[in-house]
Amino acid sequence: MASDRQLPRADRRVMLMATCLCDAFYADAARATVEVLEHLGCTVEFPEGQTCCGQPAFNGGDWDASRQVVRHAVKTFAGDLPVIVPSGSCAAMLTHGTALEFEKEADLGEVRQLGRRTWELADFIVNGLGVKTWPGRYEGRIAFHRSCHCRGSETVPAALALLSSIAGASVAPFGESDQCCGFGGTFSVSFPHISSAMGTLKLEHIRASAPDVLVSVDMSCLMHMAGLAEKAGQPIRTQHVAQVLRDALRNGNLL
Repeated sequence: MASDRQLPRADRRVMLMATCLCDAFYADAARATVEVLEHLGCTVEFPEGQTCCGQPAFNGGDWDASRQVVRHAVKTFAGDLPVIVPSGSCAAMLTHGTALEFEKEADLGEVRQLGRRTWELADFIVNGLGVKTWPGRYEGRIAFHRSCHCRGSETVPAALALLSSIAGASVAPFGESDQCCGFGGTFSVSFPHISSAMGTLKLEHIRASAPDVLVSVDMSCLMHMAGLAEKAGQPIRTQHVAQVLRDALRNGNLL
C-alpha cells in the first residue's frame, strides 16, 4: 500500500492516533510525538473519540470484534488529514491487517482510505515530510530494536536514518537484530514461556553491545523487554524513538 499513500497536506495538518499503550502506559511518548510534529511545523489534531486500531482482536482471531473497532476508527478519523501513529504495529494494522479482514466487506473502500492516510511517525518524518537528518544533540549509545510489524515498511530505515544523524548519538549493532522479541501481543499471553525465552535471548544480544538505551518505534516491544529485564534484576533503560527525537531537540535548545 506504500505506493498509493496520501502525502502530507501543504498546511501540514495531521491527526494523532495515540494508541492504547500511550493511553495506558506511555503518555510521554504521545507528548513527545506532538512536540516533534509541532517542531516540524505540523498542526496536530487529537480526535477525542479514538480508542484502538483493532489489532488485539484481529491477532486473536476475533475478526468480527476487530472490524467493529476499525469501523469506529474510520468514523473517528474521517476526513483527508494524514493520521500519524507512534507505533509501527498499529500503523501496519491499519494499512495491511484491515485489508485482510475487510476483504469481503462492503466498507472495504472506506477502510483502505484510512490505511492510505496512515503513517508511522518516523516514516512520516522521512518519507512524508522529506526530513532526512535530525537536529539537536543526544549523548548515548543506542540499541535499536526492529519490531516485526515494521518488516516490509519504510519505518526501520527511516528511524535509523534519523537516529544515526543526531549529534552525539551512535547506533550500536547487535546480534540477530531482526529477530522477534517474543511479545507478539496476545502471543505473550497464550505462550508465556516461549515468549519469555525469545525476549531473554533478544536481551542477551542487546546487552552484548553495551547500549545506554534501548529504542524502538513500538512501545509493546519495549514494555515486554523492559519487564523481562526488570524481573531478571538487570533493568534496561528504554525510550520510544519520539522521545529520543524530542530530547535531542531539548538538548539543542530547539524546543
